[in-house]
Amino acid sequence: MSDRSFEGQVALVTGASRGIGAATATALAAKGAHVVLTGRDTKALEVVEDAIFANGGSSTIAPVDLVEPDGIARLASAIQQRWGKLDVLVINAAILPELTSVADIDQKVFNKALTTNVLATQALIANFDPLLRKSDNGRVIGMTSTVAQSPRAFWGAYAATKAAFEVLLDCYAQETANISKVRVAIVDPRATRTAMRARAYPGEAPASVKPPEVVADRLVALLAEPFSSGHREGVNQSA
Repeated sequence: MSDRSFEGQVALVTGASRGIGAATATALAAKGAHVVLTGRDTKALEVVEDAIFANGGSSTIAPVDLVEPDGIARLASAIQQRWGKLDVLVINAAILPELTSVADIDQKVFNKALTTNVLATQALIANFDPLLRKSDNGRVIGMTSTVAQSPRAFWGAYAATKAAFEVLLDCYAQETANISKVRVAIVDPRATRTAMRARAYPGEAPASVKPPEVVADRLVALLAEPFSSGHREGVNQSA
């Protein structure tokens, strides 16, 4: 008998059109969750949705550009009207600015990364916190990067946004820990075969790092565990 442990749960995955987001959405749907797929590429989201349907799962695509001022609020309103709650929020979408010295950071590109990686995170929390509190088991997972806590040369723009991202989630975890059932975890996928990784390491052999499905399987397993709010972990090559 197939594992339908997420039956009746509603999950929202940002950046679900490819990579870790797509793999996580597919894995959650395979275990019975209805997954709301968000991203900017409608056609890519449709491909993920078709794969979910073909596997017997259920999902809804919701093309949203997280930098749009009202996009997240409209999405939250739609989920409220249809399901009245949100059980799982996976904050996966992020932008990797060009790797360059701090002195040479392009302000326009940096601003877009700050908006997507930081401001949108706060907007997601603000808009979905009420729906997460209506769940019997609300969980939030934020996908981070090793450079957030171990900065290195030429990664300043991205590292700064992910460090701020982590602080927001850590604070939210502390603010909700004793007054709600919402639990928050921060996960570092580490080296994973994604388009972002390929941009950062163009000379790397893709097969030398783990596929997104390894990370997705760990995220789904974590979501099924009674982890404490503020939990942190990294995903190893053979997790």
